[in-house]
Amino acid sequence: MSCKHAVDPNSLTAWCQSLLDREEIGQYKFYCPALKDDGQVCGQEWPYHEVCKLAVLTREEQLHFEETVAVLAAAEYCEYKSCPGCGTYVERTDLSNLSVRCTLCTAEKGSVYKFCWQCLKPWKQCGPRPDRCDNEGCTNVELDTLRLCPLVNILDTVVKNCPSVRACPTCGKLLEHNQKRCENIICWRCQVELCFACLELTEVCQQKKTHTLVVWSLC
Repeated sequence: MSCKHAVDPNSLTAWCQSLLDREEIGQYKFYCPALKDDGQVCGQEWPYHEVCKLAVLTREEQLHFEETVAVLAAAEYCEYKSCPGCGTYVERTDLSNLSVRCTLCTAEKGSVYKFCWQCLKPWKQCGPRPDRCDNEGCTNVELDTLRLCPLVNILDTVVKNCPSVRACPTCGKLLEHNQKRCENIICWRCQVELCFACLELTEVCQQKKTHTLVVWSLC
């Protein structure tokens, strides 16, 4: 590979397939899992064209790879959902407005067709709104998840009674802790590392802890 690590074509295919199958974490890039001489994971990204060239892929597997990569990449960089009217993907460009216009449905119906981004029902409201439409039961599922999620203790840390679901302070993506004995996590959408407890970026959180320890020692 371009990182100078050798990999068997069948193993390469299986490794990349396992990454794509983990759609819940948005993994659509391929990184070398080999260990370097210092014991650290290589982690260098393998370009997609390199993977296709060196892996053993059938036509069906290549199509699956390309479709999955496209969907996961779009989920990271765009706000899009399937239109309830025609089933095509529609992007929401105004994140402060739940009213979304489907161009295809509008053309087919001969009149403007809008649906609610939140409940996916035909839009019932005169103007734009960021919270809900007038359809019964329209609610922000993510806010409900944050409000109702249970509390957890993170193993081998001082973090106790912390909400089990947190919203990334950078991109807003909902995140859960993997319970791997560290309060820091990496957001799979924007790739920032943050403290699951205080929601500060890891480096900011650590600086505050260091400052607190210094002040305490001086006292």
